[in-house]
Amino acid sequence: MKLNVNGKAVVVDDAPDTPLLWVIRDTVGLTGTKFGCGVAQCGACTVLVDGEAMRSCSVPVSSVAGKHVTTIEGLASGDRLNRVQQAWIDAQVPQCGYCQSGIIVATTALLAKHPHPTDQQITDSVSNICRCGTYDRIRVAIKKAATS
Repeated sequence: MKLNVNGKAVVVDDAPDTPLLWVIRDTVGLTGTKFGCGVAQCGACTVLVDGEAMRSCSVPVSSVAGKHVTTIEGLASGDRLNRVQQAWIDAQVPQCGYCQSGIIVATTALLAKHPHPTDQQITDSVSNICRCGTYDRIRVAIKKAATS
């Protein structure tokens, strides 16, 4: 099956019902997308599929054939971070960092739809879980990214 991952054509032979997360990590070899809960609740596995944030642990790979999948590795342009990644650094968001790739990807989708999101839009769109509790810094970073 043909996939487009971070702008590159990839052919995989995984079973059609294999979760996209495992194809990204094990077949394609991109490990920035993390396994968290396996039931699409925590958001550590969030990727973009045609610009929409999706929890890749619950998305069968067959459902994304022919679509554009963007992982955390696909957000930067060469050595230049995207505005959300830079805001994360500037606001010193991560502690352990495990969940951050999923939250950054979810935020990227949010800002594509709502360039200047309200607090409610942030709450509704970025529902990822951060076990370290850096939610205040996450919100600061999202607002910083929205103004850059």
